[in-house]
Amino acid sequence: MGNLKRTVSRSLSGALCLGILIALPTTLSAQAPEAGHRPRARDLGVVIGQLPTGTYNAITDVPGVTVGQVTLWRGEDIRTGVTAIVPHPGNVFWDKVLGAIVVGNGFGKLAGSTQVGELGTIETPILLCGTLNVPRVADALMSWMLALPDMASVRSINPVVGETNDGGLNDIRGRHVGEEEVFTALRSARSGPVDEGCVGAGTGTRALGFKGGIGTSSRVVEVRGLGTCTVGVLVQTNFGARLQVNGAPIGQELQRRRREPGERIPDPDGDDGSCMIVVATDAPLEARNLRRLALRALIGLGRSGSSMSNGSGDYVIAFSAAESVRVHSGGTGGDRLRQGPYLGNDAVSGLFEAVMEATEEAILNSLLKAVDVTGARGSTSRAIPIDLFVEVCRTYGIIPPGAGL
Repeated sequence: MGNLKRTVSRSLSGALCLGILIALPTTLSAQAPEAGHRPRARDLGVVIGQLPTGTYNAITDVPGVTVGQVTLWRGEDIRTGVTAIVPHPGNVFWDKVLGAIVVGNGFGKLAGSTQVGELGTIETPILLCGTLNVPRVADALMSWMLALPDMASVRSINPVVGETNDGGLNDIRGRHVGEEEVFTALRSARSGPVDEGCVGAGTGTRALGFKGGIGTSSRVVEVRGLGTCTVGVLVQTNFGARLQVNGAPIGQELQRRRREPGERIPDPDGDDGSCMIVVATDAPLEARNLRRLALRALIGLGRSGSSMSNGSGDYVIAFSAAESVRVHSGGTGGDRLRQGPYLGNDAVSGLFEAVMEATEEAILNSLLKAVDVTGARGSTSRAIPIDLFVEVCRTYGIIPPGAGL
């Protein structure tokens, strides 16, 4: 592996499991930065919306959902990775989850989207990566699925792989994410806390004039007649415009008060890019209402400052992890009679509010947890300055006096 460092970001800290061995050379030409010292929004006293979060304030608060990530950081040019969202612990092909995909602006690549739209089911884990890596990652995901037990008769599979373009900081033409990285991300998928910022598919991304990356958040909702349901969101941020927080022009004010002479002011017409949004819930929603849920995630994206510009690829992938509505496609019966019950239209408004709040907070977490990164061609993307961010948020009353760090 030469001087390659692969940082496996697991949703639970601790020793590597399942016999996964990742070589860490003693001599590195570059060192992947650590974001452990960087705060999340709520660490600073920034509260988005009104609904409570789940235990970890992450997509993994949805029961059964796990996340695995591999970060590739090599030499001066490779700043990329892969993020895997696994809907449940079983074989997703034989126990499909109901799903939907919404296109906010279609300047992007999302493998598998047409079949999800046609059938309303997702039959593989969902993988995120850099733009030119989509075919390689999809091929690796197919290899992973076909090698699972009881898959010998399978002749068609629909891998779901999304992307944003990390070519500003990464040697994107090298297409460095392959089968080894995909397999490791899938094997390492865990519940619990999720690493954010410059990890996995967010290693080389930039957003809202600052370093972007992976972010996540969740909300818990009371649904009449059902009890509590959880909505979790994970984002890969790589889009332009100016940051807004709770409606305040924080990005514009940050640039006005910038402390580094010559620092670039983001141009909302010149910062194209993309945002991938993955939404999970344990609410028993059919594909039609999952599509409605996904549409509301785009409102959270807009609240963060995005206008989904001409060159932006903005997609939402939503699925229900509820075991009661999985599509069991094995056996002789196939997918002929589906079970319910599903939530009706009158029961979903709280979930809509939840996904808007969680999306906005996940995007903010992706920025706050990111660090400065220098990559391909010597280009540098600066992380949002925490001290100045807090100062500006206090000015707008977003952080109450005495709250936060």
